[in-house]
Amino acid sequence: MIETVPKSMESFDMLGVCVLFLSLITMSSTLEMITPTQPLRDPVNENVTLVSTNGTFEAGFFSLENSGSRYLGIWYRNISPRTVVWVANKETPLQDHSGVLEVDGDEGFLSIKDGTGAKIWFSNASSHTPRKPVAVELLESGNMVVKDGDNNFLWQSFDYPDDTFLPGMKLGMNFKTGHHRALRSWKSFTDPTPGEFAFGVDTRGLPQLVITKEPSDYIVYRPGSWNGLSITGLPGEITDPLIKSLFVMNEDEIFYQIQLLNSSTKLRSRLIPEGYQVRLIWSDETKRWDTKYPGSFDECERYGMCGANTICNVSGAHQHCECLSGFQSNFADSTCDRTRPLGCNKGDKFQKYEGMKLPDTSSSWYDKSISLGECEKLCLSNCSCTAYAQLNISVQGSGCLHWFHEIVDIRVLAQGGQDFYLRITTSKLQGNL
Repeated sequence: MIETVPKSMESFDMLGVCVLFLSLITMSSTLEMITPTQPLRDPVNENVTLVSTNGTFEAGFFSLENSGSRYLGIWYRNISPRTVVWVANKETPLQDHSGVLEVDGDEGFLSIKDGTGAKIWFSNASSHTPRKPVAVELLESGNMVVKDGDNNFLWQSFDYPDDTFLPGMKLGMNFKTGHHRALRSWKSFTDPTPGEFAFGVDTRGLPQLVITKEPSDYIVYRPGSWNGLSITGLPGEITDPLIKSLFVMNEDEIFYQIQLLNSSTKLRSRLIPEGYQVRLIWSDETKRWDTKYPGSFDECERYGMCGANTICNVSGAHQHCECLSGFQSNFADSTCDRTRPLGCNKGDKFQKYEGMKLPDTSSSWYDKSISLGECEKLCLSNCSCTAYAQLNISVQGSGCLHWFHEIVDIRVLAQGGQDFYLRITTSKLQGNL
């Protein structure tokens, strides 16, 4: 005998299947802003995010690959796999979906709370009383901002960089507030805990871009100082058709910034866990990030690779070190020492080197107004001055830069570069290199 199932039972079974199916679907919803009455939550089966005006970036809670920890971050919205550019709670991840991002309507600070209501991360409060209403928005630049009723920025993520440098972001020092903006590497590609390396501006002497390593913060890579056209170690920025680079120095602040010449370009620089910077551009054709800088990496990029008073040069696949003019190798301790001491005011001259990445400027002196000829005379009049160069090589050139004592981290560049004048005794003067 064949049993038949009542149609009411078939309908009930189908309803159960539909309910089960819907329970497995992750729903998505977006917010244009976060307000004191509309926080950003992290429900289990709903992907709630804050989205920028044109949909380039989104912010929300997420997990990294092979991890159940939850972070509040910012990433490119329509790029797969997810490309994260900023993380808030790097050292205090949530272990479930209980996280809530809130903004305080009275003081204008952000906070992330866990399921118990405890704050696991919070931003700085505004220095002045904000005018209501207060809201959080994500800009098309990838900058998440807290704004008041007068559109004043009370806080912004660009002031607290993670490991990624985006166009429009500033790296450097604000002298009014004492705030220093620098990238910080991740511990690994799957762990955003702060790593060993930082990328920012060294404000000693003539300010320069450096990558340092903890715990002693010694320099490991040095893109260098600004010469009026580009960072001295990044001459390719001068002719780059995609960006314009800036380096601003005034009484209020010092900062390095890149700006896009075409707003549709997706470009980012990342300080990777190994400690060096890579610049990447998104290809819509191949749907991947292509490496734009460095095109290749050589040993001369390592800070002080050859030691003091040496020059590093790469010829083909080979790198070699040689002593600067007027110095000779001391095989006992692998250093370069002067063959004869400088004569001070007794006829010293200068050896000209061309196409160079200028050396470390952390102990240098500079003047923006004097000419190159005056710069040479001023160096000769100071017995401690060991080299000079033009400060600004744009247009007809201007300004003066002096070095004292040892010359560290100078190299020959394959393209670009500038003139460098090394002080030597008259008897050791040689032809131009």
